[in-house]
Amino acid sequence: MRKRDVIILGGTMGISAGMSCRNHYPDKTIAMIRKEVKVQVPCGIPYLFGTVATPEKNIIPDRLLESNQIELIQDDAIDVDRSKKVVLLASGETVGYEKLVFATGSLPLVPPIHGVDKKGVFPVQKDLSYLWHLLYQMDKVENVVIIGGGFIGVEFADECRKNRDINITVVEMLPHCLQVAMDEEFCEEAEAALAETGVKIVTNEKVVSILGDEKVTGVELTNGEKINADMVILGLGAVPNTSLAEKAGIELGFRNAIKVDRHMRTVTDVDVFACGDCAEKFSFFDGRPSGIMLASVGSSEARIVGANLFSPTHYNMGTVGVFSTLINERAFAAAGITERYAKEAGCKIVIGTETTTDTHPAGIPGSSVVKLKLIFAKDTGVLLGGGLSGGKSVGEMINVVSACIQHRMTASDIIMFQMGTHPALTPSPIMYPLVNAACKCVGGIKSLS
Repeated sequence: MRKRDVIILGGTMGISAGMSCRNHYPDKTIAMIRKEVKVQVPCGIPYLFGTVATPEKNIIPDRLLESNQIELIQDDAIDVDRSKKVVLLASGETVGYEKLVFATGSLPLVPPIHGVDKKGVFPVQKDLSYLWHLLYQMDKVENVVIIGGGFIGVEFADECRKNRDINITVVEMLPHCLQVAMDEEFCEEAEAALAETGVKIVTNEKVVSILGDEKVTGVELTNGEKINADMVILGLGAVPNTSLAEKAGIELGFRNAIKVDRHMRTVTDVDVFACGDCAEKFSFFDGRPSGIMLASVGSSEARIVGANLFSPTHYNMGTVGVFSTLINERAFAAAGITERYAKEAGCKIVIGTETTTDTHPAGIPGSSVVKLKLIFAKDTGVLLGGGLSGGKSVGEMINVVSACIQHRMTASDIIMFQMGTHPALTPSPIMYPLVNAACKCVGGIKSLS
């Protein structure tokens, strides 16, 4: 039996946990157990069908493990004996540990729709050979229906048309695509950008049946409408992959995710940790359970796990929720609480908006219009959320918004923000959207009025 100080079960977030452990505990022996030969970048999967063009270009390199002296054990972990502190592998080998990390990620959500098991229906899996097969099949179809208008669904829709003359329909049960993360005005702008590419969007409808005999020929909606389809992609999100943890007697919590404390230790066993999609989430704002699954959240948790394995000092502040995407070359992003959520929760808020260009003057080639919305608590002036659309620069601007949220900055704090600017790189210092949107809120915030 092999024995290592730290055993990590899983892929992407496991790499981050191992790197963090190596930085904090350079003398520890670390091994990662995974069954996959190669690991896909999960967020990059939609882009295999357009921009990237092949799954081989979406691989996380194993040199990250090698450079951090993390041993890779390519095998399938099938059981954990916590009393003996060993992991049983499919090959029959056992591996002992002092600390164990579950970073087993998630599995695609497959809804109980009639006919969902027909040929031509594809959940979004992370397996390399599966994605090659899906890519091959994509080049042979004419009509694709994507169930789900969240980030996965709209990104697939945008990418799949780039190299193909096919009909694509997105079916979303909510009033708007991306509505879980963004406010209505950004959802509408994103839908318009997607529709410009020729994608048909159907909202306020659900697929109740997938039609065909053995192979899919179409879908039927709640209103009785039938849409032709020789391929259906399930872009409905994911569920925690926790069957091994449950088998090992680890307590599960919200949505069957592994129940953890603020140090990312399982509540069942102080020597067992969890991070990423398989671990339970809670909100930064109110501490309630959260279903948000993001690589940014998972990597933060993984860094906390690595630091806390032998000295639990780092603390998980909870999930802020920072999103970004690119649709028809227009970027959309959001962080924290939306206006809709704030009002539903009874929060008194003040909203500031700003529209400008991401260069100054606006006539610089490649300039884009940036739209920013900030949401502050009326009583305290603390920033609760924000939304953006514009050029690719908004992908980093939303990270600044998130940092302000995490540090509970107020409108007054943001007004004092000193930014670096350059005509070709940023908005004008006198029209900087983050500052100007905050300035517009001062009069409506009680603590500042």
